[in-house]
Amino acid sequence: MTPTFEFESLYAFPVAGTDEAGIGSWIGPVVAAAVILDPDVSLDLLGQLNDSKKLSEKKRDHIYALLQDSPYAHIGVGEASLEEIDLLNIRGAGLLAMKRAVENLPLRPTMVLVDGTGKPDLSLPIKTLIKGDQRSYSIAAASIIAKVTRDRWVQKIALDYPGYGFEKNAGYGTKQHQEALHAKGITPWHRRSYAPIAQLLIK
Repeated sequence: MTPTFEFESLYAFPVAGTDEAGIGSWIGPVVAAAVILDPDVSLDLLGQLNDSKKLSEKKRDHIYALLQDSPYAHIGVGEASLEEIDLLNIRGAGLLAMKRAVENLPLRPTMVLVDGTGKPDLSLPIKTLIKGDQRSYSIAAASIIAKVTRDRWVQKIALDYPGYGFEKNAGYGTKQHQEALHAKGITPWHRRSYAPIAQLLIK
């Protein structure tokens, strides 16, 4: 399965795709991006788009730069904070981040294509697409922008909190991360509502 313009072509331009990154991580904000791709965007760029999880870090960085530099890619980024994740739960926070990403677009879309089944609280028409990052060029582009944006934030945090392996695990619950939590404790960036963190807070 590879992305196409099939869904975008069903609606009048501009159509936005949105996706988030960091749902399963134990640290930091959840980051979302929204992308509108002009029909004149280069075929070379479109041919490189795919679900960010299927691409290497080097490839994601390359496509991120192409999207940022292209006059035919219109980008909005949003996030939901640690406090909002703990207040709303991660699903609600992910939808909030997507809402903010769409609101930060330079163009107002006629339709928003959303990866997954949830709908952000927007006063715009929305179509949800399961595995949308593998089916829609716009959502695939958004998935890459969101992941690279969040990964670069994690790399900075890793310098401040060595030993947790954030530079390799992006805050996900690897063995190194779990061992560091018990040996070094919880950092200010850990999501306190997540069960592994909440259990340590009780002790």
